[in-house]
Amino acid sequence: MSDPFAFLAQASLGTRVVVRTRIPGGYTDALGFLRERSAASVSVETKRGLVTLAMEDVVAAKDVPPAPEPRSRLL
Repeated sequence: MSDPFAFLAQASLGTRVVVRTRIPGGYTDALGFLRERSAASVSVETKRGLVTLAMEDVVAAKDVPPAPEPRSRLL
């Protein structure tokens, strides 16, 4: 597995990413667009809004392809 910190440092802002972080009792993922980053945190714009994640909690990160186009409804 690649280094999530190196990936987040090099990824262009606006890249669609998934970032896994450690939370009490397990892990959670943030899927969306990388909007901000610093040595201490990254911000990902998800469907539910902007989420700021502490770098110390990050355990994995990678880029993901664009979301699929919505399927047309059958009448």
